[in-house]
Amino acid sequence: MARLIDPRTCAVPNDGKRPSRRPRFSLQDCVSCVTYSAALALLGLALTPLAPPALANDSEADIGIGGIVLKPGSAIIMQSEDLFLSEDQVRVTYRMHNPTDKDVRATVAFPLPGQPRGMLWQWFELQQKHDWKDFGFSTRVNGAPVSFTPMELAVIGTRDVTAQVRASGLPFDWYTDGPFDKSVDALSDEKRDALIRQGLLVRDEAFNNVYVPAWDVATWFVREQVFPAGSTITVEHTYRPIPGGSVGGALYPSARKESPDLLKEYRKTWCTDDSFIAGVDRRLAAAAPGHSVYYGETWLSYVLSPGANWNGPIRDFRLVVDKGAAENLVSFCMDGVKKIGPTRFEVRKHDFTPSGELHVLILKFNENDDVD
Repeated sequence: MARLIDPRTCAVPNDGKRPSRRPRFSLQDCVSCVTYSAALALLGLALTPLAPPALANDSEADIGIGGIVLKPGSAIIMQSEDLFLSEDQVRVTYRMHNPTDKDVRATVAFPLPGQPRGMLWQWFELQQKHDWKDFGFSTRVNGAPVSFTPMELAVIGTRDVTAQVRASGLPFDWYTDGPFDKSVDALSDEKRDALIRQGLLVRDEAFNNVYVPAWDVATWFVREQVFPAGSTITVEHTYRPIPGGSVGGALYPSARKESPDLLKEYRKTWCTDDSFIAGVDRRLAAAAPGHSVYYGETWLSYVLSPGANWNGPIRDFRLVVDKGAAENLVSFCMDGVKKIGPTRFEVRKHDFTPSGELHVLILKFNENDDVD
């Protein structure tokens, strides 16, 4: 089983080793929001730029050649969405209302973010694919379990390139179908250049400038849903996320001084403001004599944007983020955050139109004896 690699540091998470070096990288952008940072308990959980999955919002969809196309839900009103995010479980409950006098039948899609399988500027797992069954994904409608169909798409950012990849002759599931470079070497120069122009192949500085696949493979859970006339139904999804993470990171004072651009990436992705950084520094400085404090990062992400495809905004939206332990720090980009427990933070919004992905960063600290 391959281990998760941190391209910033070339460190393998959770193996107890110190980071060694830092190639260039770029975290994916997140939605620009205002962050909340409590003086006593700072926010922090995790992303998955390519690490994980947290899944996403339900959305009405069409299934066509090459993949799934989201479309606005013409009639159905999203009365409420209650979203719970933690390292161990993701749970989302919707109340959906059909105000018309006729039943509405729709194909409903629930997408995962791309798994950590692309290489360029991303966190990745080499030759490792998480089967959708690993997530323990389940759906209940009005309390009764319902079935769904998993589908896989090749995506570059928000662009669906499934058809192009299928026609390219390159392995769609390149992380399990043998060495990718051999597939590239087998292409004619003309075919390879065409794939480069299409953006399917890119050179990666972290891999000696060899050509690597530019796409990630995203899983979608699809089902048929009937919305009875004049009625409201409750839909609940639960699953186990597969968080990404790293041993250490760029939030140590020395790393911030050495690589200020990395701190900008943290601020952009997780809204790690000055209060959060001050909290990190306090924890790192709290070591007992003869000891040092180190930290690790955990990342979660959740695709919010499909929740904007229904009839109007979400009437009542509630988000709860659980950082796992009171001593952990958590940060994410959302305004109006309120602490509701030792480990939980809540956001409530009315007439909410979601966009983009929510990324959450959790920092976990541990104290070790100094080694001479």
